[in-house]
Amino acid sequence: MRPNRVRVPAHEEPGSLARLRGSWTITQKQTAGASGLHLLFASGKRPSRDAIKGFAGAHRTVSVSHDPLDDSPIHLVATDGESLQPQHDTHSGLDDGVWLELLHDGLTFDLLGLAPGAGCSFPKTENSFDLKQSPGARRLEALHLVPGQHLAGAANALPVMQALIGLARDLINHFDDLEAVIWEPSSSAIGRRYFESVTTAWLEGGPFPALGLTAFRKTIDGALQSIGLDFWIGQELRIEPPLSTQRVEATRLGTRLVNQLVLVGGISNSERIVAPDGSRLVMRPSRNGKFVRVSRE
Repeated sequence: MRPNRVRVPAHEEPGSLARLRGSWTITQKQTAGASGLHLLFASGKRPSRDAIKGFAGAHRTVSVSHDPLDDSPIHLVATDGESLQPQHDTHSGLDDGVWLELLHDGLTFDLLGLAPGAGCSFPKTENSFDLKQSPGARRLEALHLVPGQHLAGAANALPVMQALIGLARDLINHFDDLEAVIWEPSSSAIGRRYFESVTTAWLEGGPFPALGLTAFRKTIDGALQSIGLDFWIGQELRIEPPLSTQRVEATRLGTRLVNQLVLVGGISNSERIVAPDGSRLVMRPSRNGKFVRVSRE
């Protein structure tokens, strides 16, 4: 993501160095708290910076807000007139030109791993949605879309994530070779058509994509527990046995509850609810507050 820039007044610069024009710029390699989305392309099909600029030009809600290759080099001189080596803006150790900062819905996001530079590594996944093979079984190359540096303190805020996911959806619609995305908090690999469908529905006021942006697993004690819901609300959902015995019905209930919990931001007190079959249930936070437990009343 974009390096944080600290501007140092000329009179405070080490060795009394002064920039010919303006103040001296120092770069720091920092990372934001959110994992962002990995965008998986067919081998050799990762877009270049020019291709991304073409994408931005074709979408009125997207623009390139920063290109490291457009920055003028920083020239420093010592007080005795000695010429110093120029400093270049670096981005988490990546070469210039392999990332861009994009503006979408008034927020900035960094897109890393552009061709012809090296692609980004991507994590292994445990859950798959609308994919015949896991990403690890195929030759795929990844870009990494993450919130901009200035969003580091609110990187998992709902408006930021909606803007990021909407930008990823637009990239999928634009690039036919973008085959899947990885959402790391739920360890999910999601096929392009499914991702586009469920995220568009959500962004247009429909239900949260609980199967994708979260997932479910069976625990040792037989409960059905969400994966990745804590990213959104700070809590995971647990559907307790015997309510979890029928996996399909329990998952259907879980997706509805995840949608409700994302809307309200989690719970701190017990709440009574009615299941789709009309039975009465109770949701209560665990003692440590990290789980929302669901059981029959």
